Formats: sequence, C-alpha cells, structure tokens
Amino acid sequence: MSKPRVLFPFTEAGLGHIIPMRSIADEFERLYGDKTEVVRSNFFTEAGNKNLEIFEYRLAHEVEKHNRHTSYGYFVTFNMEFWRIHVSTWATMKFLKTGARKPAYDYMDKLAPDLVVSTHWATNYYAKKCKCKPLTVMYCPDAEINPLFSYDADIVMVSTSTGYKNARKKHPIRFNDKNLMQVPFLIRDAAYKVATDKRELRRKLGLDEDKFTVVLAEGGYGIGKMEEICKIILERDLPVNLVPVCGKNKALYEKLQGVKSKGNTTFKPMGLVDNMLEVVAAADVFCGKSGANMCAEVCFFGLPMIITKYATTIERNIGRYYLDTVGNALKIFNPKKVVDKIEKFMKNPALIEPYKKAAEAQRSNYGATECAHHIFDLLCTKYPELRG
Repeated sequence: MSKPRVLFPFTEAGLGHIIPMRSIADEFERLYGDKTEVVRSNFFTEAGNKNLEIFEYRLAHEVEKHNRHTSYGYFVTFNMEFWRIHVSTWATMKFLKTGARKPAYDYMDKLAPDLVVSTHWATNYYAKKCKCKPLTVMYCPDAEINPLFSYDADIVMVSTSTGYKNARKKHPIRFNDKNLMQVPFLIRDAAYKVATDKRELRRKLGLDEDKFTVVLAEGGYGIGKMEEICKIILERDLPVNLVPVCGKNKALYEKLQGVKSKGNTTFKPMGLVDNMLEVVAAADVFCGKSGANMCAEVCFFGLPMIITKYATTIERNIGRYYLDTVGNALKIFNPKKVVDKIEKFMKNPALIEPYKKAAEAQRSNYGATECAHHIFDLLCTKYPELRG
C-alpha cells in the first residue's frame, strides 16, 4: 500500500507565508514522515506554466504595492471585507491573472495529494476546486482570519486568541470547534537553537558587543521608514549598534552601504540574510512594520517592538494584537519620535523591561507540533489504518 501524499505548496507572497509553511512541513515530516509521503512544492514556478508564474509574481507585487502605497493597501483590504468570502476569492482569482486557474487545477491533480496544507489562501482554493478533492488544512499567519482565509477548508488554524474568538463570532455558521483551531505560533525550529547570549551574537555579527542594539526591518521587501530612521540616528550620532535589514530591496541596501557613521554609531546595513533569527536575537529593540512572521519572531526572542507602519488593515490587526493583547509593542509612526524613544530606551534600559516581560510570557505559545498532530488526525479520518 502506498503512503498517503501530504502536499505543502509554497507561495511567494511575502515571507510571512513561506516561513510558517517551512515550520509545519519540517515538523510534520519529523513526526509522521514514516507513515506519509511529504511533498514540498514550489507550486507556481515548478509547473512550467507561464500564467501560474505570473499569478505568483502578481501576488508578490501586490504586497509591494501595499507597502509603497498605504492608501492602496487599505483600499484593497476594505474591499475584501466588504465583498466577503466567496465574491472576494472569485474576483481575485479571475482578475489577478486570467488563465491561471485551469493550469493550477490541473497541476494540483497531477500532484495527486491526499491532503493539502496551505499557508496562503490561493493553494487552498485550488485544492478545493481540483478533481482529486484532497482534504485541506489552512493556517492563517495573520492576527485575524480575513475573508480569503475563511474560504472552505476542512480545518482552518490561527494562532491568536483574538483571531479565533472573532472568527467564531463573525462567522458562526462557517466556523465551529471542529473546523477552526487555535494553535501555537509557528516558528522555525532553528529559533530554538539560536544562542541566548547577546554579546556572543553581536560579536558574531561584527557589532560592538557592549552597545545598545537596534534592528530595523520592513518585511521581505524592505519598504518602509527605516532609511529615514537610520538617517536621524546617524545624524544624532547615538552610541548604538544600528542594523537595518533591507531584505530584497537591493537599491536601499546599496544606498545605505554608502552612508557613513560620524563615529559613535556602529552602522551595519544588511540585505537579504539567512541568519535573521540571530540578528533579531542580538537586538535590544526592534523597529518595523507589523508583518505577521516578523512580529512573531520578535516576540519569541523577548523583544520590545516599535511598530512604525501599517500597510493594510491586516497589518493593523496584527499590530493591535501585540499592542493590546501581548503588550510588547509600541506604535510610533513618526520617524523622529521613533528615534526619541530609542534614545530614551538606550539611556534608561529599565524602561524596556515591561515590554520584554510581556514578550517572554508568550514563549510557551510557540511550536509546530500541535499543528502537525491536527493535520495527521484529519488524514486519519480518510486513512484510519495509519494509527496502527
């Protein structure tokens, strides 16, 4: 008897979808790889179909547009909420790239999964529409379950308590205690292996081990206010380690590389890095927009976060979760006021302790194990012999 195929399709629409998927796939394979066939798929690029490639490109491009033009981001997410689940999903699929749906259904059938795990709504949609009709699990990485993530699935999972409660309240027919589950935040297993000694991490990163350390990031696309914040810190010549992580924004990275410190600021711009967990763990304070994955990792390492931007309603909801429910974040959109707060924290580190304690209190609410168990339990409804 062949093993059931469990498909983990990756979608490039911001790292907030890729990193949780990697976390789930790794943990599921560790626990159940002997009983199932785990299939990792770069779904949109490996099928060899131009329309699918363009569709994924436009998903990523939309995220960039939301960050460059906040009013557009709010307009898009407002319309999504206004038109609700099925109209929003249908319209996005139809107009984002005509001609992408049929090859997506066909490729999903070619992969022939018994169960599909999605961290982006698009692959879940294809799984529900294809002929092979696999079981479906969808993990929403955001604080609230927006209409696209409310589309039909056998199980929808979310990590925030507010997201779970609001979804049950907002969609009492769609969601119940069997198809909606609150699970711990998904984080890469590598996070548990990062050194906890900040001085050691700073030495490794080429920073001054004794200086107050500020890390800035604006998601994978590096679009936000960090350039302006860096300029103000450098102009004031604050005695801090200043680390802007530009991600895929090569132009900004090259521009910041040409900026020199007056002497007191240890300035180390970074591009797209593969050791972001260490960079975050080395910090005393993090500044950036409220992306789902970034906020979760910052909180995991017990850091205060200064939220400098919301690009969409989705990010506003994420920010509010860390501001109001967790308590490790501050919202400051004015770059000068951001630097004022950093300077206060630097001069009096005791001020950041309440934010650190709030973040540290969440540490037990991380890990993909529970999520993996739920996926396996669902698979067993179709293949009960797996429990033998």
